[in-house]
Amino acid sequence: MQVSCDKKGLEIAAKSVRNGGVIVFPTDTVYGLGCDPYNSEAVKKIFKIKKRGQTKLFPILAYSKKELSDIVVFDEKSDKIAKKFWPGQVTLVLRLKDDRIRKSMNAQDKIAVRVPNNRCALALLKECKLLVGTSANISGMHSFTNADECLENLVGYDVFVDGGTIPSSGESTIIEVDDGKLVVHREGAIPKMEIMKLF
Repeated sequence: MQVSCDKKGLEIAAKSVRNGGVIVFPTDTVYGLGCDPYNSEAVKKIFKIKKRGQTKLFPILAYSKKELSDIVVFDEKSDKIAKKFWPGQVTLVLRLKDDRIRKSMNAQDKIAVRVPNNRCALALLKECKLLVGTSANISGMHSFTNADECLENLVGYDVFVDGGTIPSSGESTIIEVDDGKLVVHREGAIPKMEIMKLF
């Protein structure tokens, strides 16, 4: 089902998530595949859609840092980065403290989290609070910023939230604070030096 990014469309998408569905939705970087992170069957469905082995974990998106504070631990530096760059294109790898998510997502000690800066994604997250948020593509293929291109190349989801073409400046920058030191796992839209300026 394809819906618009309006009140009715977002209600349909949020209901699908609550019922164990998988949705495609726009973010501030690319179109994403999402589901309830507490629903292990829905998480498995995303692995299947992406044709990806279950060794590489998916990130979790949230409406705000408040929701993420319930599932992960923010150290002093991560807290500072989050306050400066969220909502935005920085993903933080943090220590997971939610055992239910550890089980449903087959995670270990850490998980990647982010608050996206996209009106449609945030409206959806306001309803869902947390969503698995991984790029809506087959593993190894390029990510999509155009709705029509994404629709043509992806199958197996339940609801497609059409946000048109996303004006993206690239993927998110993935940061981890390891023993007090900043580790950049992927430099994306936010340059490493801009983050380093905080410290």
